[in-house]
Amino acid sequence: MNTEPTFVQADDSLTEEYDEVAARSFGHPIGDITHLHGHADLRVAVRSGKVVAGGLGLLIPQYFGGSPVPSALLAAGCVAPEERGDRLAARMVHERLRPLRERGAVISTISTLSNGYARHLGWQAPAPVHAHAVRADDLKRSFTAGDFHIEHGDGPGTHALQRDLARRWNAPIERPTWWQDWKIAKNNLTTYRFHRSDHTIAGWLSLTTGRRDRHGTDLTVHDFWAGDHDCAAAMLGFLGRHHSRTETIHFRRGALPPAPLLLHKLHRYQVTTQAWHPWMLRVLDPQGAVRLRGWPHDIDLELPIEIAEPTPRRYLLHIFAGTGDLTPTRDEGHATLTTGQFAVWYAGGWRSPEAARLSGVHTRCDAALARLLRATYGDAPWLPDHF
Repeated sequence: MNTEPTFVQADDSLTEEYDEVAARSFGHPIGDITHLHGHADLRVAVRSGKVVAGGLGLLIPQYFGGSPVPSALLAAGCVAPEERGDRLAARMVHERLRPLRERGAVISTISTLSNGYARHLGWQAPAPVHAHAVRADDLKRSFTAGDFHIEHGDGPGTHALQRDLARRWNAPIERPTWWQDWKIAKNNLTTYRFHRSDHTIAGWLSLTTGRRDRHGTDLTVHDFWAGDHDCAAAMLGFLGRHHSRTETIHFRRGALPPAPLLLHKLHRYQVTTQAWHPWMLRVLDPQGAVRLRGWPHDIDLELPIEIAEPTPRRYLLHIFAGTGDLTPTRDEGHATLTTGQFAVWYAGGWRSPEAARLSGVHTRCDAALARLLRATYGDAPWLPDHF
């Protein structure tokens, strides 16, 4: 009979052992276990003196409504193949979240192929995630760089620009100072800055290139941060300039913001779009998450709601002058949401009442649902970061 596992924070020796377990589990080495050493919390399960499961956890805020909300980002989690089938993964997730919750995390984000299992544990996907590919010649024909000045490499203002643009969406992380150096080194990225005629920085992108088997290069965009329509067009036009060496420009999953940049401008709309496994959100502390999130200043909302699982809980949602509050109440909810549905609403994942109804949200009246959705409708969900 197997002994009960113990769950501990990994020291250097256990980290090396987990590195080997993860390589066997995923079928290839997981570089982040080494690259994120010193930044992430690594928890492992040890049975009979051997590491059998584990995963990384990062306490990094994510923007919602323009405000940074403390989040537990989970990465590189796995259970050794020989240990699967005994709910060890669920116990491991609980142990990975515990120290991050103690340090203030009120939400959690995960990216996993096991969407059904993550959903069972309380996560839900607020938005689809796509990768795109478009011919460089089509970009060159449809977009121009305009009056923007392009400079190679990072520079003054890059980090501040990325942070300012990230605040305009729901879910981008508030990148810590080490994030960019780690990301560039990990992916061997080349970066470019786009300046207006008055020298202010307006856009920034990162990409990677690789030699093709016969001739030319493959080009993949990892970051695409544009301050406005003109800058986005200039960035796409710049990518089109690579047409002599690159046949197709690839945008890594989630790299393009959820806006019709290509749809509204391409001379010929011949874009290949591929769906990827989505990032998933879980609200660990509904009251804390509502209190810390940013809210529209023009909304005055008081609405009883019910979160139906795991144990039904009734709350009064109050939003006024840019602040939110969720307090326990005995009043019957005008809207009833599962834990996963609450996460989708929190992220602004429903862009219409009908979308929420088709997703299973129950309300006493259409007006209550419309008022509820308006509170988070302003910023669309977008998570371009990978971890």
